Amino acid sequence: MAATDELLLDAYLVHLKVERGLSKHSLDGYSRDLGRFLTSLDRRGVPLREASLPDVSGYLVSLAERGLAARSQGRALSAVRGFLRYLVEEKELASDPAELLEAPKLSRRLPSVLGPADVLRLLNAPKGEGPRALRDRAMLHTMYAAGLRVSELVGLKLGEVNLEAGFLTPFGKGDKRRLVPLGAVAGDSIARYLRDVRPLWAKESEPSVFLTSRRGPMTRQAFWKIVKKYAREAGIRGSLKPHELRHSFATHLLQGGADLRAVQMMLGHADISTTQIYTHVTGDHLKQAHAKYHPRG
Repeated sequence: MAATDELLLDAYLVHLKVERGLSKHSLDGYSRDLGRFLTSLDRRGVPLREASLPDVSGYLVSLAERGLAARSQGRALSAVRGFLRYLVEEKELASDPAELLEAPKLSRRLPSVLGPADVLRLLNAPKGEGPRALRDRAMLHTMYAAGLRVSELVGLKLGEVNLEAGFLTPFGKGDKRRLVPLGAVAGDSIARYLRDVRPLWAKESEPSVFLTSRRGPMTRQAFWKIVKKYAREAGIRGSLKPHELRHSFATHLLQGGADLRAVQMMLGHADISTTQIYTHVTGDHLKQAHAKYHPRG
């Protein structure tokens, strides 16, 4: 990769971090996708400032040849488009070579959700009154009750928990804070954990809510293992992913009659079209109800 191109990429990543408030996880993804793009140009002997439409489309073709799914190809193109638009705005490029490219067509995947009975079994899976069981119970209850992303759950800070009012105020994507009701059961689980467990593991001035027995903040990977462990113990078939609790939160709210806009706000979606995918799932629920209860169903 040419040194000049690398400097332009570094400047763009700083722009994403400072101006758009992207998380480290998102920045790492952009860095990987754009690093691959610049490597592709380098192999063709093309400097970034001389990139053309065939160079960008050739890069996408190479991704398809490597077997990347259409969704991953679309994400890679989105990253490249954003980078090139930034370079045009900064007068580093005269025109955007990716402007006419169309993203690969995606089949919209419906989110995988748990039924209420499965959720209940999962939430009740941590047994006993030991420190880990109390912490794990609090984390599972909190994620389902508030519909948090995994990164929001493990990144939750003490100042973002108001048990008296029954709300969380997590930072979501783009460092946007939102207000999410917690519910009494999840609130009681957190209160018990904060009272009986966290003081045993917390270092002085540690802001994170959920900790490990090694006295550090909980990680995404560690929580993933926790979810898989309790899914097995609860007899839930398949490979349960932590994000499915968030999907289940949204779906169960809509099935219960919640307003789509309210669910959008609780999930922290910038665009309501992102939330609307859950209406496809609840549509299946409505069809089943119609078939079961309508005289001509």
